[in-house]
Amino acid sequence: MSRQFVTEAVMVAIYGQLLAPPAPVEYIVPYTTILELYEFQVSPDPLMDNPADDQHVKTKINEMISYFEEPLNKKKIERALAVPWAKSPSILFGDQVTIAIINAVDTAQYGEYFDPIETELLLTSQRLGIPILTDQVELIARIIESASPVQVFDIDDFDFAMDDEQPLDQV
Repeated sequence: MSRQFVTEAVMVAIYGQLLAPPAPVEYIVPYTTILELYEFQVSPDPLMDNPADDQHVKTKINEMISYFEEPLNKKKIERALAVPWAKSPSILFGDQVTIAIINAVDTAQYGEYFDPIETELLLTSQRLGIPILTDQVELIARIIESASPVQVFDIDDFDFAMDDEQPLDQV
């Protein structure tokens, strides 16, 4: 059985180790984070401090967008968009990685404390009972401060997260 995480599409594009996990993994990605890829694609602002790294990440974002736009993958995504909280069939990314797109709906449950995408990550994590994977230290701190009933891992702890099988109700 594959390990599951809720994450943003850009995290998968930026962090290569997420596409080369030690065991099968499925990333559940809110659709709005797919839309963010298009914004990053055309933005003149750098995503990374190093120009070579920035170019590499933008290339990966372009590849990911192209992959999601392939007819079969696009059809899977469109199927999820028909109903709130529907999850697409898995999209294969190599031997060990699949991505499922979820039509998360920001219900503003967390108000001003989290932005709409962060709220979708939290609600998806709660709804599916799977942890969030992020590189945003501030988000992790706010999740802890708000006592949100979700498990969250820093991407730097990805290998540990892959080994951790603690259910959310025991966090």
